[in-house]
Amino acid sequence: MPGMPQNMKVRFAVIDSNILTGIGLQEILEDIIPVAEIVLLQSFDELLAVQTEAFAHFFVSSRIYFEHAQFFRDHSTRSIVLVNGDMNINGVKTINVCQSEQNVVRDILALQRGHHGSHGAMLMHGMDMKPRGGSVELSAREVEVAVLLSKGFINKEIADRMDIKESTVISHRKNIMEKLKARSLADIIVYSVMNGLVDASEL
Repeated sequence: MPGMPQNMKVRFAVIDSNILTGIGLQEILEDIIPVAEIVLLQSFDELLAVQTEAFAHFFVSSRIYFEHAQFFRDHSTRSIVLVNGDMNINGVKTINVCQSEQNVVRDILALQRGHHGSHGAMLMHGMDMKPRGGSVELSAREVEVAVLLSKGFINKEIADRMDIKESTVISHRKNIMEKLKARSLADIIVYSVMNGLVDASEL
């Protein structure tokens, strides 16, 4: 956020009774926004027990959202509802958590860029969103592999498209992961989008 001190962490709350969903989203958000502190909460009561104004955004399960709809409507610009499937809630920003990690990353990046369907407001405007590892230099071949991985191609398909051996693709992928300090494909996708190699709409 503009004017925010360099060492100050922005805080996001993930409010979901399903701890696995919460941890998965926490890891993705930490990869995309390393300057953020992601706080996992399992109930609305846990949210109220902390200082709610300290959070830039609430990522809240649809069940908890509807049980406490007035609170989240009052904080609509900060609330993102975690839905199961392609559920649209009129005037509310949503993320489908029942899809591939690649698609969850795509949806978060779309929210950040303000292109998430008709859901309006830009998420985390002005924040530095990039994968861990900072500035890295990939070879031309590694960039090509990173782009194809980001678009959802598997190793064999990449080998066929690039006319190289599958073992070479695996080697490139390993090098990319090491250079980006990537923990998962999500880091490669974020690197590709943030460096203009892939548009979020292509994912």
